[in-house]
Amino acid sequence: VTVNRAWQAFFGTGLVPTENDFGTQGDPPTHPELLDWLASEFMADWSLKRLHRLIVTSATYRQASHMQPELRERDPTNKLLARQSRLRLEAELVRDVCLSASGLLTRHLGGPGVNPPQPEGIYIVTQQKKPWAESTGLDRYRRGMYTYFWRSSPYPMLPTFDAPDANGTCTRRNRSNTPLQALTLANDRSFHEFAVGLADRIMSFGPLPSVSDSDDARLWQAVELCYSRAPSDLELRKLREFLNAQRTAFAADPKDKDPTKSAWVAVARVLLNLDEFITRE
Repeated sequence: VTVNRAWQAFFGTGLVPTENDFGTQGDPPTHPELLDWLASEFMADWSLKRLHRLIVTSATYRQASHMQPELRERDPTNKLLARQSRLRLEAELVRDVCLSASGLLTRHLGGPGVNPPQPEGIYIVTQQKKPWAESTGLDRYRRGMYTYFWRSSPYPMLPTFDAPDANGTCTRRNRSNTPLQALTLANDRSFHEFAVGLADRIMSFGPLPSVSDSDDARLWQAVELCYSRAPSDLELRKLREFLNAQRTAFAADPKDKDPTKSAWVAVARVLLNLDEFITRE
């Protein structure tokens, strides 16, 4: 059961699809020998860390998620594991990856919960106003798992990205795609701070020997930082066009004292929001 849940976390579906029912009413495993072998490896030292490393370093996990036409016809649900699954990140990880890319992430382990920024008026509809002393300094940028969780009024970013409530057991999180998620990434104060941090990091990048234009070099490194891969020619061109358009717009605003940084903050927002417009003509 434990091995199956670990597999589900990395692939979206467990080797036993009914992760909450291993009985006669549940589905049989798609790869029983693999499940048995992973369980025996786990029992060798009961190390979850070793189990996770074993899975994520496997050729199966490291496959691309591109859907090939022949796979779409033969195996539309990917039971054969011939490709990687495309998954939305869990709520806490959405915050964590943005923190990491921005360079603001506090890597200290342990300690009490923290109170990152949240929108005003959250507790208006609750029975009792909850204390929320907004964290400052390094505590402001701790991982999502350290965010203090009020059962009756959780940190709003978490349920927006499908984090379960604290009133019942959850063996599998829902994955939704809603306008509120896009609005949170675009307008939430925390994500604005992440974008500013990423913009500062981008502007500090040095030139790449293989890229003559400094903007292209910075965009190249920013995409690698956010997505762990190099940008395509199309992505680089679209980002360059977007950067130049933002520079022109901010330069025309007399209230903007630093149009160059504002333009890079706009680019950082696009990259942190995982905006797919840059991949389309």
